[in-house]
Amino acid sequence: MNEAPPHHATLAQDWFARRGWQPFPFQQEVWQAVSQGESGLLHATTGSGKTYAVWLGAMQRFASHSTGNDKPAPLTVLWITPMRALAADTARALQAPVDELGINCSIGLRTGDTGSAERARQGRRLPSALVTTPESLTLLLTRADAQQAFGQLRMVIVDEWHELLGNKRGVQLQLALARLRHWMPELIVWGLSATLGNLEHARDVLLYPAKGRLVQGRIDKPLVVDSLLPPSIERFPWAGHLGLRMLPQVVEEIESAATSLVFTNTRSQAERWYQALLEARPDWAGLIALHHGSLAREVRDWVELGLKQGALKAVVCTSSLDLGVDFLPVERVLQIGSPKGVARLMQRAGRSGHAPGRTSRVTLVPTHSLEVIEAAAAQVAVAERRVEAREAPQQPLDVLVQHLVSMALSGGFRPPELLAEIRQTWSYRDLSENQWQWALAFVRHGGESLTAYPDYQRVEPDENGLWKVPSRRVAMRHRMIIGTIVSDASLTVKFWARGGSGRSLGSVEEGFIARLRPGDCFLFAGRLLELVRVENMTVYVNRATSKKAAVPRWNGGRMPLSSELADAVVEQLGAASRGHFDSAELRLVQPLLQVQMSWSALPSETTLLAEVMKSREGWHLFLYPFAGRHVHLGLASLLAWRMGQHQPLTFSIAVNDYGLELLSATEVDWLSWLTTDLFSADNLLHDVLASLNAGELARRRFREIARIAGLVFSGYPGAQKSARQLQASSGLFFDVFRQYDPANLLLTQAEEEVLRQELEVGRLEQTLARLQRRQLDVHQVKRTAPLAFPLMVERFRESMSSERLADRIRRMVAELDKAAGPGGYQPERNAAIAVEKETRPARKPRPRKDGTPKPRKETGR
Repeated sequence: MNEAPPHHATLAQDWFARRGWQPFPFQQEVWQAVSQGESGLLHATTGSGKTYAVWLGAMQRFASHSTGNDKPAPLTVLWITPMRALAADTARALQAPVDELGINCSIGLRTGDTGSAERARQGRRLPSALVTTPESLTLLLTRADAQQAFGQLRMVIVDEWHELLGNKRGVQLQLALARLRHWMPELIVWGLSATLGNLEHARDVLLYPAKGRLVQGRIDKPLVVDSLLPPSIERFPWAGHLGLRMLPQVVEEIESAATSLVFTNTRSQAERWYQALLEARPDWAGLIALHHGSLAREVRDWVELGLKQGALKAVVCTSSLDLGVDFLPVERVLQIGSPKGVARLMQRAGRSGHAPGRTSRVTLVPTHSLEVIEAAAAQVAVAERRVEAREAPQQPLDVLVQHLVSMALSGGFRPPELLAEIRQTWSYRDLSENQWQWALAFVRHGGESLTAYPDYQRVEPDENGLWKVPSRRVAMRHRMIIGTIVSDASLTVKFWARGGSGRSLGSVEEGFIARLRPGDCFLFAGRLLELVRVENMTVYVNRATSKKAAVPRWNGGRMPLSSELADAVVEQLGAASRGHFDSAELRLVQPLLQVQMSWSALPSETTLLAEVMKSREGWHLFLYPFAGRHVHLGLASLLAWRMGQHQPLTFSIAVNDYGLELLSATEVDWLSWLTTDLFSADNLLHDVLASLNAGELARRRFREIARIAGLVFSGYPGAQKSARQLQASSGLFFDVFRQYDPANLLLTQAEEEVLRQELEVGRLEQTLARLQRRQLDVHQVKRTAPLAFPLMVERFRESMSSERLADRIRRMVAELDKAAGPGGYQPERNAAIAVEKETRPARKPRPRKDGTPKPRKETGR
């Protein structure tokens, strides 16, 4: 594709007219901006036509008609997608106007799923438009002829930019764009986003150092958020069971629509709901399907094709279907449990009615009573568009180190020139000379402590001052680790077949399989499977008939509640405390809230509720900041440590998204301790690091950093190292650096990432400031109030009971319901508590020698 002649000025309008469509003003604005060579960010509702706004703009500027004989144009447009699963669907969407308008343009894919034959063809000649991922783009940039291959590139389009903005993949893309702009200063760059709260920041990060245009596609696209409410609710709720007593109503909702998506927050939850739906409606076999990221590519392709064709009644899925894929037949979206964030809920709602003018609808299915309040809050937050902001990371040096080696493969680099280029990215705009020299030394000889080891001498300057990778082996290994996505080692799941392996079903994390023995059963890919053997990173299975099964757990199962949604929940509780039960959701939970108010009080926008209680276990403090579980973990440890500086105390800690519990076996005068000084932000960083086992947290975080920086190698295909081996290797580096190279900046980065990402210290500081402005509302309670009950359950899960958790909870609920009087929910035989089968006992964690509490192990539940 070359610069288009004048008669192409109406190409986009012509194609819309052929289809009987009328372009929206935002689409016309993008076409005009691209025609003038401007870059920008387009923010518009899901399903409103963002793709054709930028793609037709690109064709209008660069396309030429085909004569049937001439070759397609060289690479002119790059389309970056955050998920390789979206690449094929995106390519099909881009192909439609190309074919109909007779444009001389070839469209290709380049992702981790691209076969070797296609890669070889692209090695000879890249297509006119290439759909790829950030990782594959960086890999292409390591080619020795990369500058020549990208020499005709004129435009880059970054789809779903909000999914990349706040993580290291987005930083990797920033660096790749800086390299492309260095070669082509007039490069046009556009980002697409649907759900984002800080648009100016998103635009500035993508286009830095230029500003560019911000186009907002405000169109009248109805978005309906409603709730599927049970006939009655528990007055003493607990998080953890999966709400399967809502199954009959979910079945009814699915029955009423042609095609539905049933979203869950975890893959484990998706597996269970899919199995439950099949058991409830055996006649739906073949009409409902399961979709998540651990299933085999072939399975996911089959499901996506079935959705496109309208052949499936419903799909139970996770975030694997959040983005981009266009499923016009989908009428309904159901969200099982809390969406955790406003942006996520809006994104999932947009999977239905995925076309301009069509209504998008999402129905929330609470899995316990407090999520009924969350559902009411979510409706208000979506109506007011309280969308979460995402911030780009600042100077992740592991990504920088990886980039230096990549650029050394791409014909080499001269340090002063590359430094100037890297500072043309938002994340490294303030990169210091000391940091730069450290990074150069690290890739040249591994820093101060690894100089004697040849494996870490990855880049060397030649006689002309050009820094290159001299070793073919180092080059090959580096190309295999390019990227910033790090997860636990996965094992392929295959059916057992004598004489050879059977069909692949997908992959599970090594940590789950390590707990099973041959003969044990587990649910996966919607099937009940029996473990036969584990060999060469492969799990061999047979179909099982046993009904006792474990469910695989994958990391990332506990997303924290966003600030925007948490604030909306507090507003709902504040309204209830003033006697306003205006929504159906609040009226349903009124019995719960009335017990809470009669035994204690409700939190509000101006108060911080604290409950203190004496029980046979000890002295309890329940606090409700509504700041999300990550912040509550840091806050609970901080408060315990600060009190422990004045009185020898040992605490057990429990946290959830709403609050925290501190429990001491020895007497604590909570009323005298609960002062504004306890919530001071003074010396916060010091106190947080002292209150937690920050060294161990940093060691775990360092594993990811070491992998990205190229210190540890995960192994060649078919011979990957186990998670335990990788942890041991990265732990060895961590110890060596701390002893012999304490100024190593990767150690500093590990500590900063623990504070910023795992403990959310920035949000913790904001929470402390907010709590100091609120009036402390302390209540001495005689028994566990409804808001405190889920925190008790969180603690029991890990530390207390050797009896079955469900039995203990059932007994506690009965006692509390009796104390609360008539009006409580009576669980049916197979509902509510009874559905919770994973109730294995756990050992009580021992306190550290200094008396400070150990943080709760995140299990991915």
